[in-house]
Amino acid sequence: FVSVLIWNQPTDSASVVMLAEAKLRVSSVLNGDTRQFGKKFLTDGRDDTCWNSDSGSPQFIEIKFLEPATPQRLSIMFQGGFAGKNCVVEGKVEGGEYEELGRFYPEDVNHVQVFDSINPGGIEASMLKITFLDSTDFFGRVTVYTLDLE
Repeated sequence: FVSVLIWNQPTDSASVVMLAEAKLRVSSVLNGDTRQFGKKFLTDGRDDTCWNSDSGSPQFIEIKFLEPATPQRLSIMFQGGFAGKNCVVEGKVEGGEYEELGRFYPEDVNHVQVFDSINPGGIEASMLKITFLDSTDFFGRVTVYTLDLE
């Protein structure tokens, strides 16, 4: 299990912060080297470690929450030259099918990018899947240093 920080902001004036444990799954790891490029580096809070996918498109990150959540904002830092281009966020409830919640279009840069409104419908999900349909890398590799959800 890997920790993912989820911030749920209720519609009333009270602001509640929820830290949830989540299980992550990724589409691939570069050369199968999970010790150096595995999913655990997505949420370790360090910007000198990363998840690096193997070649081929699409690539994805799947997050299974312990309790349903309503994520609204995604913060992500790619390695320039290995960024996702056309990205889809999908959610589902336990036992259901994935439903598209929103899309985002990152720049090919080396700094944290924040995408508000990844879930404009405010749909609650037990699982979230971030799919990188394309990559700025010719071989389809994606490199992510940090990933946060609110």
